[in-house]
Amino acid sequence: MNHPNPKFMARAIELSRLAGIEKKSGGVFGAVIVKGDEIIAEGYNRVIGDNDATCHAEVDAIRKAGKITGNPLLEGCVLYTSAFCCPMCLCAAYWGHIKEIYYAATVDDAKQYGDFSDVDYYEEMKKTVEERKIKCSEFMRKEAVEVWKEFSKMSDRARY
Repeated sequence: MNHPNPKFMARAIELSRLAGIEKKSGGVFGAVIVKGDEIIAEGYNRVIGDNDATCHAEVDAIRKAGKITGNPLLEGCVLYTSAFCCPMCLCAAYWGHIKEIYYAATVDDAKQYGDFSDVDYYEEMKKTVEERKIKCSEFMRKEAVEVWKEFSKMSDRARY
């Protein structure tokens, strides 16, 4: 790991204040995506502001970085986030090929001071599909697999 830059984390924390305290657009979460010595994208929680459960700071920043770079793969980029990523945001960082993540507050801090239940989501992911709160049932697999088979034969298919 490289050494974290306080200037980038300070910006992520500033964005968290903007989100949760000034705009009241969601929780106090802010994030920046850095490549080299430059912020290429930033985001903040807008779950309430946009009525979008997926508009977390990290996802917002990753979406913007992909548009700015013209590439969904953010190879060599570093994510600075004001609090440790929820499972969705952590997976988004993996999908985006983020190189490193620096975080400020912990999951327990978010739970204690903001009543965020990310800890419960982490526990939920450890359960079998049958034990989870949201019921998941296989349905029309045969028809879906036909499309997968067709896709697998394409020489010019997207390989993301």
